[in-house]
Amino acid sequence: MPKTRSVSIQLIQKLVLTFFLVVLLMGAAYIFTTVFFMNRYVAETSQKLNAHLADHLITEKFKNEAPFLEDGSVNKALFGGLMHDMMAVNPSIEVYLLDDEGLILYSVVLDEDDAKNPMSRVDLAPVEDFMKCGGQHLILGDDPRNQNEKKIFSAAPYKVGDKTGFIYIVLAGQALTDVNNKLLSSLTFQLGIGAGLLTMIFSGLGGFLAIWFLTKNLRVIIDKVQRFREGDIKVRVTESDNSDLSVLATTFNDMADTIERNIDEIKSVDLLRRELIANVSHDLRTPLAVLRGYIETLQIKGDSLSKEDQEKYLNIIHTSSEQLSTLVSQLFEYSKLEAKQVEPVKEPFSILDLVYDLNAKYQVIANEKNITLEVGQHETVPLVFADISLVERAIQNLMDNAMKFTPENGVIKVVVDSTKDSVVVNIKDSGPGIPEEEQAQIFERYRQAKGEKATKSGVGLGLAIVKKIMELHDSTIRVMSKPNEGSTFYFSLPSYQA
Repeated sequence: MPKTRSVSIQLIQKLVLTFFLVVLLMGAAYIFTTVFFMNRYVAETSQKLNAHLADHLITEKFKNEAPFLEDGSVNKALFGGLMHDMMAVNPSIEVYLLDDEGLILYSVVLDEDDAKNPMSRVDLAPVEDFMKCGGQHLILGDDPRNQNEKKIFSAAPYKVGDKTGFIYIVLAGQALTDVNNKLLSSLTFQLGIGAGLLTMIFSGLGGFLAIWFLTKNLRVIIDKVQRFREGDIKVRVTESDNSDLSVLATTFNDMADTIERNIDEIKSVDLLRRELIANVSHDLRTPLAVLRGYIETLQIKGDSLSKEDQEKYLNIIHTSSEQLSTLVSQLFEYSKLEAKQVEPVKEPFSILDLVYDLNAKYQVIANEKNITLEVGQHETVPLVFADISLVERAIQNLMDNAMKFTPENGVIKVVVDSTKDSVVVNIKDSGPGIPEEEQAQIFERYRQAKGEKATKSGVGLGLAIVKKIMELHDSTIRVMSKPNEGSTFYFSLPSYQA
C-alpha cells in the first residue's frame, strides 16, 4: 500500500473515531438532558396540579374536627382517618403537621420504617416561597424521611385556637420515588439502546461519508506533498484558490515554487562557480606564467641583459603583479558584499565633486589611450545621502569598464543629473556596445559580454560589485546600449533632505 494512501486512511480513521466519540458523548448528553427535563416536567406538573391539596385538607378535615385535643396533644384519630382517605386516593402522599417553626408534630406516612436519616424539622424557607407564588413555580422542599433529598410538596398555614403552623404534604413520597426511579431507569435504557443506538449508527455512517467527502482535497494535497518529497518538484495543487483548503494548497504551491527557485539558483550558482574556477584559473595562469618566465629570465640572463631590457622585464612583472592584485581584491571585495558583511555608512556629500576628482585621476590613463574625458551636469545638483567610499568604488568600476572597452580616440562622458528626490549618474562610452540579449547577464557574477571575453582581461566581477553596492543603497544599476553605438550605465541615489 502506498504511503500516501496509508496516511489518508489513518487520517480518516482518526476523524471517524473522533466523530463517533463526539456522537457518543452527544447521545449520552441527549439522554441525560431528556430524562432530567422530563423528570422536572413531571414534577412541576404534579406540583401545580396538587398545589392546593394542603388548603383542601385544612378546609375539609379541620372544619368539623380540630387537629389538637383539649389537652393540646395531636388528634391522632383525625389523622388516622386521613391515612385511609389518602391511601385510597394516592398512597405516595405523605402528610406532616408542623408548628410555626417547622418542627414536625405528627406525620401520616404509609411506611414509617422506610425512613432514611429522618428529620425532626422542616426548613420553612421553601414553604414560604411556595405560598408566595401559589404553587405556580417548581419549588422543592425537605423530605422529612430523607434529609439528603428534596421533593415536590404542597403546604398551607393553619390556625386553631392559639396554635399556628403548617400542613406540609410531600407529593412524591418514597413509594412514588421508587417507582419513578425504576421507570426512569427503564426509559434511559430504552432511549440508550433504541433511539440513542440508532442515532449513533446513522450519525456514524453519515459522518464517515461526510468526512470522506470533506477530506477529499486534503488527500489530494497529501498526495502532492508525497510526490514532491519523492522528487517531482514540478507537482502543484491545481485550482488551489477554489479548494476547501485554499490556504494550505496555496501555501504548498508557494513553498514548492520557492524550493524550485532555490534549486534552480543553486544549479546556477554551481554553474557560475565552475565558470569562476575556469575564468580565475585562466586569469591567474597568464600573469603567473608571465611573472615566472620573466623572473627566471632575469635570474638566468640578468648579467647579460642590457639596462633597457631589464627595465622592460621589470615593468612587465609589475603589470602582471598588478593584474593579480586587482583580481584578488575584486574576489575579496565581492565575497564580502555577497556575504553582507559590508554595512554602508551614509552621509551627505557632493557627488559632483566626487565625479570631478575621479575624472582627474583617470585623465592620465585617458591621455595614454587618446581618450577624451568629459563631465556634464544639468543645473544645480543637490547633495546625495549615501556611503561615499562605496559610491566612489562603484563609479571607479564603471570608469574602468568604460576605459577597457572604449577604443583609442574614443570619448567617455559622465553626466550628473537631478530629479525631484534623487540624483542620477550616467557614464557613457563610445565602445562597441552590448547586444540586447546579453545586457541582462552582464551584472551577474563572473559574466562578460561574449565578444569581450576573448579580448579583455578580468572575470566579470566589476559590474557585479557595482550591482551589490547599489542594492545596499536601495538602488539599481542599469544599461542602455546598442552594438557599435557605445553603452551608457546609469544609477540613482537619494537626494539629501536637510
